[in-house]
Amino acid sequence: MIRHLPNFLTCCNLVTGSIGVVYLLQNPERNMPAAAFVWIALAFDFLDGFTARVLKVASPIGKELDSLADVVSFGLLPSVLVYTLLKGQTDVAYLPWIAFVIVVFSALRLAKFNIDEAQTHSFRGLPTPANALFITGLPFLDGGPGAFMLNPYVLVAVAIIFSLLLVSRVELFALKFRDLTWRHNQIQFIFLMVSVVLVALFRFAAVPLIILSYIVLSLSKSAVPGPRAD
Repeated sequence: MIRHLPNFLTCCNLVTGSIGVVYLLQNPERNMPAAAFVWIALAFDFLDGFTARVLKVASPIGKELDSLADVVSFGLLPSVLVYTLLKGQTDVAYLPWIAFVIVVFSALRLAKFNIDEAQTHSFRGLPTPANALFITGLPFLDGGPGAFMLNPYVLVAVAIIFSLLLVSRVELFALKFRDLTWRHNQIQFIFLMVSVVLVALFRFAAVPLIILSYIVLSLSKSAVPGPRAD
């Protein structure tokens, strides 16, 4: 039974995302933020891989199952959130359906990731969990200076731009530490410090800002001196 634990955790990720989709469709007023479902799914997504490595039971089926679960939790769920937001703010019949470009490009990104062996210490394109965190974090900006992000046409632009980022060849750093030294992990430490400051200042509204800082830091990584090869 132990060797099936990682796949069980992956299925928990899938169920969490599915419940989040149903919740959004049945509760368009969203008494509980959709981000909560993404956070729980993200915890299961971390635990399944961690458990597989610790128990040394990683398998090809586990990798494929993980991607299928991620399509729902980090692709369909944010698509449905944007769909419900647009549905409640515009009378343009076709506009809300544009939200599902997110799940399409999330599936494409996951398929590309599965066949790209080079994405170990960095990512090509925005990871689907980061995209889901950004999208589902947007409602936290309501009532603040970032409330303009919830404008229907801005939401459509965000859905399209971030979908393209998912399948882009832009290199983004992975939050993996070679060791605990500043010399080898400058960008990771800077990102963590920025994240702590943003959370302290904006609490839950910091979530989309943290993802934006991740993208900006990745794009500017070439300007940060890296360690010389030993």
